[in-house]
Amino acid sequence: MISLKSLLILFFVGCFSVHVQAQDSTNVIDKIINFPSSFFNKVNRKTTNIESRLTKQTNKYLQRFAKQEKKLQRKLSKIDSTAAQQLFANSEQQYRQLTDKINGKTSAGNTALRGEYLPGMDSLKTSLSFLQQNNGLLPDVKKTQQKIQGSLANVNQLQDKLQQTEQVKAFIQQRKKQIGEALGRYTNLPKGLGNSLTDFNKEAYYYSQQVKEYKDMLHDPDKMVTKGLSLLNKLPAFKQFMQQHSELSSLFRLPDNYGASQGLAGLQTRDQVQQQIQTQLASGGSNANQYLQQNLQNAQAQLNQLKDKINKLGGGGDIDIPDFKPNSQKTKTFWKRLEYGSNFQTTKANFYPTSSDIGLSVGYKINNNSIVGVGASYKIGWGQDIKHISITSQGMALRSFLDVKLKGSFYASGGFEYNYQPLSPITLSGTTYKASDWSQSGLAGISKIISIKNKFFKKTRLQLLWDFLSYQQVPKTQPVKFRIGYNF
Repeated sequence: MISLKSLLILFFVGCFSVHVQAQDSTNVIDKIINFPSSFFNKVNRKTTNIESRLTKQTNKYLQRFAKQEKKLQRKLSKIDSTAAQQLFANSEQQYRQLTDKINGKTSAGNTALRGEYLPGMDSLKTSLSFLQQNNGLLPDVKKTQQKIQGSLANVNQLQDKLQQTEQVKAFIQQRKKQIGEALGRYTNLPKGLGNSLTDFNKEAYYYSQQVKEYKDMLHDPDKMVTKGLSLLNKLPAFKQFMQQHSELSSLFRLPDNYGASQGLAGLQTRDQVQQQIQTQLASGGSNANQYLQQNLQNAQAQLNQLKDKINKLGGGGDIDIPDFKPNSQKTKTFWKRLEYGSNFQTTKANFYPTSSDIGLSVGYKINNNSIVGVGASYKIGWGQDIKHISITSQGMALRSFLDVKLKGSFYASGGFEYNYQPLSPITLSGTTYKASDWSQSGLAGISKIISIKNKFFKKTRLQLLWDFLSYQQVPKTQPVKFRIGYNF
């Protein structure tokens, strides 16, 4: 028998458990009621920003494609005017139609995803649809409902724009094929015509990469959007809604009894499938196994060919342009092509650092292997020796530089600098700058980025530079400079 003491303990434990569960449920409800108000503003800003960039860049590329086709038409007309007229008959009109469509306002209806599946877009759209149907979870229902509808309209608008870019990509691929096949009929094409076709194919590649970059932005949600989605994921009703109404669930619809024994009824077992294969092979005669092996070998050969093509693309090339090495920086915005850095250089006398140069720089990535930039540095004096330490201002410098990748982590580095370093130290109260106090430095050398297992110092750069203008300075300056820097 259970004693009265045991019953009391069980009673209090049960009450405590119910209280904790009720408190957890209340916390979740409170969090949903306190749903971040900036969630919808973040969604609106991001979707409208990406849509605006897609429209702007697509317009630019369509203009370039149309210009390239006109150039191809002029050059082909010199060889075969009839073929040129047939190939480019409706080209200008087609590009105009695409431009009008990409600039037009699309309907913000319940569009279904076609083409590439975007998890970020799916989660965002499904969460807004859930909030629209369950607006009682949020405070100020009337005002919130307007925000939800506006955000959902912007998401649908962006989704429609992405689908339009897929149509543009398909059209460009079709034109690539048509022009390539038409020009392939001629044995000796002029070099200029071949170069124009190559330029067209390069533009097609860069447009595809540009669209891909904007899609990748959807995989990096803002902090507030991530917080809102994480709060919704705590609701069982939202999880069930995702399973039933998300784009992914429509692609891979599962039965309600999935995982249960009733859901497996009628399906063949592995042994049954193997038995059926053996029966089919036996009915094919003595050569059935040989025929099957031959087909498998042919299929493997085709898969290997496909793998080789994919490897060429992954190695930075294009199937239509074998020697093409794309510049991944071309599709990035101006600000994303900037690289900021700092460096440190010390001048010693008898093993004592008499002065140090602390510099900052900003570089612009021309391509994957080259960067050009400007910078400035400030020179601090530390005194004559360890017994006479004195912190003084020794001067400053204006810098320019160019780094070109050689191999691996090694770079060829060069630069030109103006150094202000008067014979007498500068006082902190200031002094008059004279042109004669400025000297020039021409630098050439090598840089290496070293690998350090540290998140902050993983881009540490070592530079060994030769100042070939130092021999002209009076007094003569240090010809060899060693700098340690960091890029971020």
